Amino acid sequence: MKMLINVPETVVADALRGMAAAHPSLSVDVDNRVVVRRDAPVAGKVGVVSGGGSGHEPLHGGFVGPGMLSAACPGEVFTSPVPDQMVRAAAAVDSGAGVLFVVKNYTGDVLNFDMAAELAEDEGVQVAKVLVNDDVAVTDSLFTAGRRGTGATLFVEKIAGAAAEEGLPLERVEAIGRQVNESSRSFGVALTAVSTPAKGSPTFDLPEGELELGIGIHGEPGRERRAMMTSREIADFAVGAVLDDLQPRGPVIALVNGMGATPLLELYGFNAEVQRVLGERGVSVARTLVGNYVTSLDMAGCSVSLCEVDEDLLRLWDAPVETPALRWGR
Repeated sequence: MKMLINVPETVVADALRGMAAAHPSLSVDVDNRVVVRRDAPVAGKVGVVSGGGSGHEPLHGGFVGPGMLSAACPGEVFTSPVPDQMVRAAAAVDSGAGVLFVVKNYTGDVLNFDMAAELAEDEGVQVAKVLVNDDVAVTDSLFTAGRRGTGATLFVEKIAGAAAEEGLPLERVEAIGRQVNESSRSFGVALTAVSTPAKGSPTFDLPEGELELGIGIHGEPGRERRAMMTSREIADFAVGAVLDDLQPRGPVIALVNGMGATPLLELYGFNAEVQRVLGERGVSVARTLVGNYVTSLDMAGCSVSLCEVDEDLLRLWDAPVETPALRWGR
């Protein structure tokens, strides 16, 4: 398996050095693995901190900046960051208004962020937490108890980040983040297996001509395997699974997400099918985002995330944001 790396042991550090060189708006601590917006802490503003295993870029470091995350903690590839990283991040962004942790529902992430919250509070930082568990494909998996956290993490980070940018208090920012998670659902599909730098080859066997419906972002199994399907058929299945669970009554934001190795040409074609299904089901689409945002290294595939929004959530989604991977309105 060919990879554009030096050695597996330095993949994350090398990437962080490259991120620092490309984005002077960020303060990147390569040794301690913390990415912070350079103007933090911002007076009177709630800090919003997230993180997780590397390999899902641009999640999370690519979403650090005004209007979104205050800081991110990258772990090793597909491995939770450690509590020390999270405590450093919280201390770096706390202005006295408190810090919100946005945590994807994976066992390591949950345990380490909980421990970090206790340590940060011992140091005088008020901490709240939003747990993202939007994946409707399976309940319980190799990595977690309950539903996995996937594409809706972007919705929570953007909308809660906008609320914090407005100067709302910690309790309100937390409540908005929880509302976004509760209003969001996702479903992913793998066309190929994922290869990690450490292994250098696919981490699971997905035969040619087959796909996995309901895959997790670490390559966890989904609902079932089938013979390769058309974009139209995949959209019918994936969007149907999301809508059957979410059952939105109002408009939605749609995220049509690539898993890392799917070209935009294919993603836009898939989005056309997603929009068709939503139209046939009578769902109004307020906004659509298409691209590779919550990825799984070199996996080919896609995911669909929907977030039902009211006027306030949509206003916060539209609010200005300026990060390496998401920017508008500034």
